[in-house]
Amino acid sequence: MPRFDISIAGELNLDLILYGLPEELPPERELLANDMILTLGGSSSIAAHNLAALGCMVAFQSRIGKDPLGDLALEKLQVAGVDVSRMRRNDRSKTGLTVVLQRDQWRNMLTYSGTIAELSMDDLDLDYLANAHHFHYCSFYLQTGMQAQVPELLREMKAKGLTVSLDTNDDPEDRWQGGLREALRYVDVFLPNQREALGIAGTRNLEQALARLADEVPLVVVKCGLRGAVAQRGKERFASPAISVEAIDAVGAGDSFNAGFLSRYVRGADVASCLAAGNLAGAYSTTRAGGTEAFRERSRQEQFFRQHEQNC
Repeated sequence: MPRFDISIAGELNLDLILYGLPEELPPERELLANDMILTLGGSSSIAAHNLAALGCMVAFQSRIGKDPLGDLALEKLQVAGVDVSRMRRNDRSKTGLTVVLQRDQWRNMLTYSGTIAELSMDDLDLDYLANAHHFHYCSFYLQTGMQAQVPELLREMKAKGLTVSLDTNDDPEDRWQGGLREALRYVDVFLPNQREALGIAGTRNLEQALARLADEVPLVVVKCGLRGAVAQRGKERFASPAISVEAIDAVGAGDSFNAGFLSRYVRGADVASCLAAGNLAGAYSTTRAGGTEAFRERSRQEQFFRQHEQNC
């Protein structure tokens, strides 16, 4: 039997989130925020952290610097119970950092890539990653050192008997190319948000996007924010409404949705149950700052899930 439920290879970095900012940011001015948090960032590491908080055995491999940011990011994953025994550290590189300028209804995200862009197949232990039931990959366009090798990585995981999921996250160039179509050949569950799905499918119509992507991937799951999530498997359609909460911010909500969905998927749950679990985890994530802070409060998490699962 595999040692892990899920393995993940991807970026590990921190998010610095600033709140209470002015709407305009004029140059050469001293501008003030009224709150901040330095927390675990990176789609891959947020998903890994929250999968572990949801009871999954998670293997995680990444490349980070031998610096204070790397130390802190690694500690946060270890405390959550994620296995990081194959982590690669480089004293010539700097761990990545994203600065999130959070407003009430929108945000800017400024990322220093650092080791995010340096991870390559040479850093990965494929036998370690294959010692799991399922493999998840995120941030296809940010991890530029890996991008051309992702199809090979996913093909290897499929050949070793794992199911595979992919969330591209945003493409800063908004082109949606770079070998993505080749990678999708080895994907069982594709997890874009609505904007990403439309861009990848080359349409402004969600129905068309779902149909086109379902022709390429066995199960397409699209996150639609306040409208919940929809999925398509062949011609079969599923939908699950969002859960209403008092949100702090939406940082990492999509990655938390992935964690909720996959935590049920690896246990053989049906699509409707996986969607509901994804919406539950995504909503819960927004009740604390950042993508993982809510999942660091075990008793609160359990209470929230008990309360809202009855309505899923």
